Amino acid sequence: MVLWSQDNCINDISTVETEKGEISMIVLDYRDRRPLYEQITERFEELMFQEVLTEDMKLPSVRSLATELSINPNTIQRAYVELERRGYIYSVKGKGSFVAEGSRHKEWEMRFDEAIKEGLQIGIGADRIRERMERVLDKKENKREGGMEHDTGSTADETV
Repeated sequence: MVLWSQDNCINDISTVETEKGEISMIVLDYRDRRPLYEQITERFEELMFQEVLTEDMKLPSVRSLATELSINPNTIQRAYVELERRGYIYSVKGKGSFVAEGSRHKEWEMRFDEAIKEGLQIGIGADRIRERMERVLDKKENKREGGMEHDTGSTADETV
């Protein structure tokens, strides 16, 4: 199903059928300054991270996705090439593109790295970042071991 709205310049594409029901796969925002292929790449990464697209699931063909989005197939191809370069998908000649093993882990690692870089940029030192990670890991270990420690949220002193 393709929806086009002149007012908000959004092109909403097809839905994908999952165990959880039908969900919208990709929404392109023509007011966004980023190129369309970057929007497509980002949306596929999100869908993999949310486990909507799971390991070895076949992605739509370049031609069919381009047709549904009413955009040039080269734009889809560029997004798929970028996803493959980042290790999120793999291609099988004559069969199509598929979600790669561990794509959710790659997305988590990327977000984790971004959070650390942002912390460093705003002046949070490496020691404080390590302390925060250790505190989170210690709480997780205590819960696993049956400890009574509860995470009641951060206080002003704990906020990173």
